[in-house]
Amino acid sequence: MTQATDTYRGNDRLLYGIILGVLAFWLFAQTTLNIAPTMAADLQVDQSFMNIAVSITALFSGIFIVVVGGLADKVGRVKMLNLGFIFSIVGSLLVGLAPSGALGGTFLMLGRIFQGLSGAFVMPSSLALVKAYWDGAERQRAISLWSMGSWGGSGFAALFGGLMAENVGWRWIFIIAAAVSLIGLLMVRGTPESKAPSKEGYKFDLAGVLTFMVAMVALQIYATQGAKFGWGSPASLGLLAAAVIFGVAFYRIESGNPNAFVQFRLFRNLTYTGATISNLLLNATAGIIMVAMLLLQEGGSMTAQRAGLLTIGYAITIMAFIRVGEKLLQRFGPRKPMLWGCYIVGLSILLLMPTNLMLGPYTVLSVIAFSLFGLGLAFYATPSTDAALSNLPEDQAGAGAGIYKMASSLGASFGVAISSTIYTAIAGQNDAFRWIEGVITFVGRQGNLASREAAFFALFANLVMLVAAIVSIVTTVPAGRSDERSPVQPSAQGT
Repeated sequence: MTQATDTYRGNDRLLYGIILGVLAFWLFAQTTLNIAPTMAADLQVDQSFMNIAVSITALFSGIFIVVVGGLADKVGRVKMLNLGFIFSIVGSLLVGLAPSGALGGTFLMLGRIFQGLSGAFVMPSSLALVKAYWDGAERQRAISLWSMGSWGGSGFAALFGGLMAENVGWRWIFIIAAAVSLIGLLMVRGTPESKAPSKEGYKFDLAGVLTFMVAMVALQIYATQGAKFGWGSPASLGLLAAAVIFGVAFYRIESGNPNAFVQFRLFRNLTYTGATISNLLLNATAGIIMVAMLLLQEGGSMTAQRAGLLTIGYAITIMAFIRVGEKLLQRFGPRKPMLWGCYIVGLSILLLMPTNLMLGPYTVLSVIAFSLFGLGLAFYATPSTDAALSNLPEDQAGAGAGIYKMASSLGASFGVAISSTIYTAIAGQNDAFRWIEGVITFVGRQGNLASREAAFFALFANLVMLVAAIVSIVTTVPAGRSDERSPVQPSAQGT
């Protein structure tokens, strides 16, 4: 580090500039979970294409977050943060200014990719700057405000998106996001550069990054477009083959590579593995927001604003109770609050599944369900992070944190992709699923049965992912507090 970084201390100008970058991703970019139908209609793209655009932002964020975190340590955290702001400005303007018609899809997809890259650049570099430039109670305050920007932003995204789309137009969401990012960029201007001590022999893992990216993108397109192409069509089978081939190549490249951006030796620790897998699967249940918004708007003829208002309990409970998860961790250890959080999320999914009800009762259930969804995630978040990171040796903490965060983004990306694909496929052609009408009586208007049946099965898929998360916790995360168990020893080098 330079002498400037040894003496520099973070201030509120830098902190709030960072938070604006976090909000540009978590609040503004995530509004597509609610306003996707409105955007698709305006841009004249079909819903299956829009599903990719919604989920690809989290996909690119997840793919690159570990890589960028490592690069930020070596080439400069302020430099990576500034690039994140620039990506956000470019991406937001591409989306906000996308023309209707033939070019609309191109502008939209490129913009969403740039927004995903902005998240990958902003999140790890900003947290590293918080660690470098704040200490003690000031650092705790900075982390709390950063967390409020990310958790609070994601919690209010659906509500904010609906309000904006109905009252001023959806394009202004992204134009304002560009302005917010520009202000953030100006606020962090002049911050001294911060780097980690150089590591001899380091080589950028380009082959690993490229093979991982191709495998994940191929899998994402397969998940979102498989129904449109035909699951057994040459295009779908080609995508699946590409995902498998490049996935195997990625594993072979990373195994034994001291500079691998995904260190497979981390998964020798079962507690870390279970916490990371459950983190991926629980974040995948974010798909319930997309499904509920599609159902309420397409099946219930709600406006985006009214549908978004139903999610306000999610935002309130996750902000109000996230510190409760911390207290539960301190008293019971990570396993119990992680399971309690999963059980509450499971209850929220079950409350959303009675799509056979009339719109009035279902609206009430939705308000309760989203409030419980936020409560469950609040209980789970801190204990899960502690279970993952406190069980790693000190020399693997940085890599472990990056992979754990990558699991969050990839889980949300694939959860939204899978949920929206199931919904869109069944809503478009529900003949094979009409048998459910003999099991469940769908009351009220019958012209929207395809949407209601599609939502039921898409929500059921989320319930399956939740059960898998519970299994991963039960089988890997030990009971009791970490201070009651043996401390983790430093790891041996190698794979």
